[in-house]
Amino acid sequence: MAFELVEFCEPAPQEGQPFAGTLQTIIGTYDEESEAIERGRDLWKQAKNETSADVMWWIVRVPGETLARWIADKGSEDEQILDLRTNQLVRVV
Repeated sequence: MAFELVEFCEPAPQEGQPFAGTLQTIIGTYDEESEAIERGRDLWKQAKNETSADVMWWIVRVPGETLARWIADKGSEDEQILDLRTNQLVRVV
């Protein structure tokens, strides 16, 4: 099974400009879920140290699935995983 790391970015609004929309970029596909999450954590931590006002988040999922198995948001200190039994997000501690 393969796992893909996907980055989403909503560029900070520019005065007088319309909402640019959400940009989605597949960062990479990995054989192991843990590898995808590790790379996602690196990107998440790097983005948290930048001064950009862009809204960004990262997910790990199986290609073609609509449910994420791992989620991190630039504006949050928490990582989340999806409990596939309940379809609820659970904070990683």
